[in-house]
Amino acid sequence: MNCKEAEKKIPAFLNDELDGRGLAEFVEHIEDCPECMEELSIQFLVAEGMEQLEQGNNFNLQEALTSKLENADYRIRINRVLRHVLLILEAAVAAAIIAAVIIVSM
Repeated sequence: MNCKEAEKKIPAFLNDELDGRGLAEFVEHIEDCPECMEELSIQFLVAEGMEQLEQGNNFNLQEALTSKLENADYRIRINRVLRHVLLILEAAVAAAIIAAVIIVSM
């Protein structure tokens, strides 16, 4: 993912609309690109910070953004585990079908 693509996905990330591979690619790019991380911080401040300030709440931008990125990492890990489980289940079903065909053809 390049910077232009990442910057276009920032609003979707902030609205929790990214998942799967798109989320993983976005977070990987953001973690490796200081310019895009800065842009994410700015947009996060505008989107979340202004709302929190208007409500009179205390707001720690860095802590809130770090929490959002940690949540994204957690969702990425869960998604990977679920994909692996799905592959294992598909292999087990395929093996069961092959075994059934062998047994029936005997």
